[in-house]
Amino acid sequence: MPKKNTAEIKNTASKFMTDGEPFYCEPYGNGHINHTYLVKCRNSYDKQVRYILQAVNNTVFKQPEKLIDNVCRVTEFLKRNEPDRRRVLTLVNTEDGGWFFCDREGNFWRMYEFAEDSVCIERPDSKTDFYECAYAFGKFQRDLDGFPADTLFEVIPDFHNTEKRYADFLKALKEDRAARAKSVQREAEFIKSHEKFYSLLSENHKSGILPLRVTHNDTKSNNVLLDAQSRKALCVIDLDTVMPGFSVTDFGDAIRFGANTAAEDEKELDKVGLDMDLFEAYTSGYCDGCEGRLLNSEIMLLPEGAQMMTIECGMRFLTDYLNGDTYFKTDYPEHNLVRCHTQLKLFDDMLAHTEQMKNIVQRFCKP
Repeated sequence: MPKKNTAEIKNTASKFMTDGEPFYCEPYGNGHINHTYLVKCRNSYDKQVRYILQAVNNTVFKQPEKLIDNVCRVTEFLKRNEPDRRRVLTLVNTEDGGWFFCDREGNFWRMYEFAEDSVCIERPDSKTDFYECAYAFGKFQRDLDGFPADTLFEVIPDFHNTEKRYADFLKALKEDRAARAKSVQREAEFIKSHEKFYSLLSENHKSGILPLRVTHNDTKSNNVLLDAQSRKALCVIDLDTVMPGFSVTDFGDAIRFGANTAAEDEKELDKVGLDMDLFEAYTSGYCDGCEGRLLNSEIMLLPEGAQMMTIECGMRFLTDYLNGDTYFKTDYPEHNLVRCHTQLKLFDDMLAHTEQMKNIVQRFCKP
C-alpha cells in the first residue's frame, strides 16, 4: 500500500462511527504486516477519545473481507459474557454499519477502540508476565469453547500443517534453487530422521483425540494486552490469523518463542535450550486460563505441540534458505540457516525433556 499522508488517514478515519471528529493521527506500534495508526478524536464534551486504525495487508491476506468477518464473529462471541470493554477487542462500525471501509485503491480498513491504561510487552520481563500472557491465551480458549471453529475462514491455508511444511521442505531440497543443498545435508538428515513425528497431531485429530478449535496462531507475548497498573492479563489482540486449528499448537508456539533460553537467531547453540521454569510458568497460566475446557487427550499432547511448532519452524527457515530467502526477512546471507539451527537445537532439547514436560502438564492441567 502506498504511504498515506495525514489528511488521507484522517479522511479514512472519518468513515467510521467515532466519538467525535478525528483531529490527529500518527503511525502506531511496530507491526510488520498491516499499516497501523493511532487516531485521536475530540467529542462534544471536549474529551479526547483514541482509536486504532489499520489497513489490512491484502498482499499477505488475499481475502481481507473474510479475515475481518472472522474477527467480527469471534469478538462478538467473546463479548457475550464479558462486560469489561478492555477485555475484548471492539471493532468500530463504519458509517454504513459495516465492519470495514474499502478505499478507492482497494485497501481494506478497520478500526478498533483503544484499550486505555494497557501495555503490550515484546518479551516477558518475568515469570509472572509470562504466566499472565499464558492465562490470556488459555482464557481465549475457554471463552471460545463452543464456537463452531469449522465455520471460520481459513485465512492462511495449511498454516500449521506440518506434513505439508515437510513436503515443501523436501521439494525445496530437491529443486535447490539457491544452490545451497550440499551445505545443509546434516540439517536435512536431522529433519528427515523425524519424519514419522510430523503426522502425530493430524492422526490424533482424525481419531477424535484432538478436537478442532478456534486458534490464534500467533501466540507471542506481544499479542497480549496487560493492565498497566496491575500487570494482569486483559485480552488477546491481533486476531488476523484466527482460524480453525489445535489448542496444542497455540500453546506450543508460545513455548517455542517464549521459553527458549536464547534469541531466535542465536549463533552460539550452547546457549539454546528449553527454560523449564518458564515452561512451568506458562503451563500453569495456560491451564488456569482454560479452566478445565481442554480434554485430557489434548492436555497430554501439549508437550508434543511445543515440539511440533519448533521443528516446523526450523524446517520453514531451512526451506526458505534453500529457496533463496524469499519469505522471511534476513539481515545477512546465513540468517535463515542460523535460525534453523536454533530451532533444531531447541527441538532436540525439548525431546530430552519430554517426560519432565509431561509431568508438569499433568500437575497443572485438570480437564
